Amino acid sequence: MIKNRDKKGFAEMQEIAVKKILITQPRPESEKSPYFDLARRHNVEMAFLPFIRLEGIASKDFRRQKVEIGNYSAVIFTSRHAIDHFFRTAEEMKITVSQDTKYFCVTEAVALYLQKFILYRKRKVFYGADGTNKSMLEVVNKHKENEKFLYPTSENQQDNEIVNWLKGNHCEFATPYMYRTISNDIRETFSKDAFDIICFFTPSGVKSLFDNFPGFRQNGTLIGAFGSNTSRAAEEAGLVLEIKAPHPMAPSMISALEKYLNEARKK
Repeated sequence: MIKNRDKKGFAEMQEIAVKKILITQPRPESEKSPYFDLARRHNVEMAFLPFIRLEGIASKDFRRQKVEIGNYSAVIFTSRHAIDHFFRTAEEMKITVSQDTKYFCVTEAVALYLQKFILYRKRKVFYGADGTNKSMLEVVNKHKENEKFLYPTSENQQDNEIVNWLKGNHCEFATPYMYRTISNDIRETFSKDAFDIICFFTPSGVKSLFDNFPGFRQNGTLIGAFGSNTSRAAEEAGLVLEIKAPHPMAPSMISALEKYLNEARKK
């Protein structure tokens, strides 16, 4: 599962050559994925193992929450999964989402994903500058007057920072759950390999690691996290982060890994 390394300071660990990177998501369908380009450039092996799976909430269960989608003028999205299940739920319930609905997204990548479902117009799609809840909420703050916010979430995961902000700013809002996140059983596959870097993309991915290995110890394995919520979950779980995204110099996990590997090579 993890390479046994002497207990050193992380500054020393960074000098260890990176040979294998684990991406805790499904393998890309196209061989043209930038992950494979990165692997070739740096002569590293890229492994993919989804730590979680999502299960949509049936429309009959959504109705029990007594939330009328059509009553809300703005929607907050913190992931592509939330977008998928928001529009799935609306379609299953034969609800037409108003063309005037505003969308507030945590990153530009999440915002651009909306093009799969709507005619993308900048006047109704907004996102934060640096991929953090704080920057997204700064944008929400500029538009919060006369808006009713819908914040779709996973049944077993909700970002209290966003909820507390909405409460603190006296916004009218609802936080219906539209899907649930389930930890995959990764024990057999994960235990066979040793990874130099493990990259997480959701707090649920971090939770899955500890669901599968309650006594997990980092032991020098480098940890990467995408998104402020994922970073916070990793740190609260006791993991030391070496690679974080997004930020101005690394808007994606690919660019963050590239930056890290380039700097490691110079040492």
